[in-house]
Amino acid sequence: MLVWEDDVQGEAHTPQTTPSNPSQGLGEVPAASIAAPSFASAPQAQPAASSASAQALSQRRVNVADKRIINGQTDVNQLVPFKYKWAWEKYLATCANHWMPQEINMSRDIATWKDPNGLSEDERRIIKRNLGFFVTADSLAANNITLGTYRHITAPECRQFLLRQAFEEAIHTHAYQYIVESLGLDEGEIFNAYHEVQSIRDKDEFLIPFIDAIMDPTFKTGTLQADQTLLKSLIVFACLMEGLFFYVGFTQILALGRQNKMTGAAEQYQYILRDESMHCNFGIDLINQIKLENPQLWTPEFRAEIKALFLKAVDLEYRYAEDTMPRGVLGLNASMFKGYLRYIANRRATQIGLEALFPNEDNPFPWMSEMIDLKKERNFFETRVIEYQSGGALSWD
Repeated sequence: MLVWEDDVQGEAHTPQTTPSNPSQGLGEVPAASIAAPSFASAPQAQPAASSASAQALSQRRVNVADKRIINGQTDVNQLVPFKYKWAWEKYLATCANHWMPQEINMSRDIATWKDPNGLSEDERRIIKRNLGFFVTADSLAANNITLGTYRHITAPECRQFLLRQAFEEAIHTHAYQYIVESLGLDEGEIFNAYHEVQSIRDKDEFLIPFIDAIMDPTFKTGTLQADQTLLKSLIVFACLMEGLFFYVGFTQILALGRQNKMTGAAEQYQYILRDESMHCNFGIDLINQIKLENPQLWTPEFRAEIKALFLKAVDLEYRYAEDTMPRGVLGLNASMFKGYLRYIANRRATQIGLEALFPNEDNPFPWMSEMIDLKKERNFFETRVIEYQSGGALSWD
């Protein structure tokens, strides 16, 4: 599978390369092919049923070779036979890592926040700016999945993951709200930050057009232009929103936790980081499978447009870093994030088949890679072993 950190997450997944069948490649799923079965009482089958009728029923069964990520014409209600087993495996992996915000003890965070000497003003600014971005960002993500992406993906294995992902976005929004409530922050200030704080607003305004495009009820795939619009939205969502815009905030809060500050919030961010890494990996696999099945979409002009979006996103996230950290704090400063964001952008670009945009950039925060590997982690101060998995054993090797 394609991963955020190869040394942590394992080998890259190579999507399947079954060529598209032109006769199956375009158009929405026909209504007849996705109609729900009737459960009304039916008359007894007649012994003299024709072989033609039996053959017609047999032909309605899903042929795995006919399944497509987009513009498929097979029955989207039939999960099996599997074609995209990587999507099903990722769904199972996310289900094995269930957690809820209320499980995290916030008492130390509350005491630290209320203590006038518990945090510096720069540290308090980081926390409030972080929450101001994230409390609405994951709601945008959930809306993008349920009202946009899900409608246009015709592989039921992938839809299954998207449903789980949408639930996890809800958990993340819940987690940020739980932190805000625990600390007694001004909810009006935090929840309206995406309207009132320019560095946050700029990021959201960059994202929203790509979300709105596929949420439009009149939007339909099946043409070159529409399919490129969907692919572009998927790239922005997986590689730039979840795969880039979240990482300044993750680094800042986890750096606090490493200094024995705001440990409850840091623990929740660590869980969220692991979830988002899985979301990003799934999105990259989805993008690459669409490219394989629809190579006509990956034109030089389209690639140039994607590169420009990457460059814009790096610039916006760096401005956000400058706004959240006007002075050095936590052993960090805004300029350190310039190299980090370029490093991440290179990884995202190469994972979807583009060349590195910023050659020779190294990761200035190698400890962030370790944070993804929760199965090896105890909580920050050895108070208890993190029981992150539920219902089974999960290996991330």
